[in-house]
Amino acid sequence: QVQLVESGGGLVQTGESLRLSCATSGFPFEYYCMGWFRQVPGKERESVAVLSNNDKLTYYADSVRGRFTISSDIAENTVILQMNNLQPEDTGIYYCAASTMAIVVTTADWYEHWGHGTQVTVSS
Repeated sequence: QVQLVESGGGLVQTGESLRLSCATSGFPFEYYCMGWFRQVPGKERESVAVLSNNDKLTYYADSVRGRFTISSDIAENTVILQMNNLQPEDTGIYYCAASTMAIVVTTADWYEHWGHGTQVTVSS
């Protein structure tokens, strides 16, 4: 059974940091492309950071590049999103997702497995 469980969200002030973690099981993590997506009310779910475990390539949305870092622990089947210098516009529900694609993919449609999400709120 495939499982993705996010943790680490919360309420922080502008400029602070959070570390999101996604523990996975039930699929060959080391061959998957892993993504962190953000959703806010009234908007489509957007990718903020993606990592291909296959070739270690990454993608970052322009709005988070230089502040967020995605990484994975293959031994623990876990993907991490380190978020620094958080801004109010980073507020949203953050979802971890897994794609069978061997390359970096940024569109939600390519992802077969999803976690339930964790809320991140950044106050100004």
